[in-house]
Amino acid sequence: MPAPAAGLGSRALRNTVIVLAAKVVARLVALVTVLAMLRYLSPAPYGAFATLVNYTSIVSVVLDLGFNVLFVREGARHPNEIQRYLRNVMSLRLLMAVVSLVLLAAALSANRLEDLLLPGFLLMVLTSYSTLLRNGLYAVQKLGFEALAVVLESIVLLALVLFGIKTGRGLSYFVWAYAAQYAFSCAYFAVVLAAKRIAVIGWQFELSFVREWFWKGMPFAFTFVLTILYFRIDQPLVYAFRPHVEAGLYGAAYKPFEALLFIPMTFLSVVFPVLSVYHRERQSEFLDAVNRFFKALLLIGWPMSVGIFVLAHPLNHLLFGKEYDLSEPALRILSLSLGFAFVNNAFIGALSAADRQSSFTWAAGWSLFANLALNLALIPTFGYVGASWATVMTEIVLGFVAWTLTARHIGRVPVVRLSWRVVLAGLIMGVAVFPLRDMGGLAIAIPIVVGVAVYTAGVLLLRALTRDEIDWARRALASTR
Repeated sequence: MPAPAAGLGSRALRNTVIVLAAKVVARLVALVTVLAMLRYLSPAPYGAFATLVNYTSIVSVVLDLGFNVLFVREGARHPNEIQRYLRNVMSLRLLMAVVSLVLLAAALSANRLEDLLLPGFLLMVLTSYSTLLRNGLYAVQKLGFEALAVVLESIVLLALVLFGIKTGRGLSYFVWAYAAQYAFSCAYFAVVLAAKRIAVIGWQFELSFVREWFWKGMPFAFTFVLTILYFRIDQPLVYAFRPHVEAGLYGAAYKPFEALLFIPMTFLSVVFPVLSVYHRERQSEFLDAVNRFFKALLLIGWPMSVGIFVLAHPLNHLLFGKEYDLSEPALRILSLSLGFAFVNNAFIGALSAADRQSSFTWAAGWSLFANLALNLALIPTFGYVGASWATVMTEIVLGFVAWTLTARHIGRVPVVRLSWRVVLAGLIMGVAVFPLRDMGGLAIAIPIVVGVAVYTAGVLLLRALTRDEIDWARRALASTR
């Protein structure tokens, strides 16, 4: 691959490695945080906490209006305009916070969680601003400070949660703790953006600009609404239709699935600006970049899916303790959706970068329809286990529709050709780990190490990674540009 063509891809790969490494550290700290809080609260209160968080995510679509993705895309294309973009979006977001407060109050009141309204509202607003500010760094691919931020945020939250446990605080305290974490994040990114001369935080409201972005961002907003609903609606439905203990059991099982999705989301947030530029300036290389993105996500996501499925019993007991033993079936089922959830991000990034966000809206719409229908059919009878199966089937629907739309508008991603060797290597790993599936406690490290070794050997022996791909990765990592 010619050196000049590797510049953008190389920088994206290095940025992904840096941010991903930081997020691994941060997620390990976050894992300790969540597990400590989960065990302290017990299933029913934790179910209430998880339901609140999901409601804040659903209502936050009113704050976003599709501007987050638009901000990254346009900021990558016009870096000198980032400050103007940022100030206008911040100002509009402040106005939309009033609408979001009314909606959140209605949702929490219907579920008798109104005592959590104030900390929940602040959590929602601060999370929204934190995401917007950090996207300024993603737009210009300056992600060293982002890597530091994710570690610092996780440490702040851990300290607050441990303090709450030590002093015997109630549920609302932990919501305040999460809000404080994002307040810290907002302050941090405001300082970094100003220090790096990317943007100085301020308020600006240009009606013509907002109107233009409103219509540009409408497909993103609609897609965001649909995506958030299909990704988040199951937890509130379990809380509404079943005993609140089941909401806690499902929330616990869902946590590893949700936590691991930071990996494809990190890849997407770093690669998306690069794909946007490729689409504008290097059309001939665009589909090849999408194919590489798809394969990279599959290489990482598939072995995780297989490993969690085989080791669900010891993992569930180690992570959650005896009080959450009934979470095991949900954890095993949800693991099946992980591989699909990883690779679906390749289609999301491709369609959005190609200015085909309205096409992905259709994919998200079909996914939401499938998710709601499946959850409403399965949760009343089968509870959180039914919700788990609904999640698996929804990811399959999303993947099929998004792949079809990508083939129509960009080019056909050869899924079978790119996948079969990787899938086979993962299945071989699963067979190797299966006899060790009951090793619990610290001994669970043994099947994990065996699995990594067998999978790595399988990938190399089956040539799931070509020499061209390995050489490209080496050049990218060694590149100075």
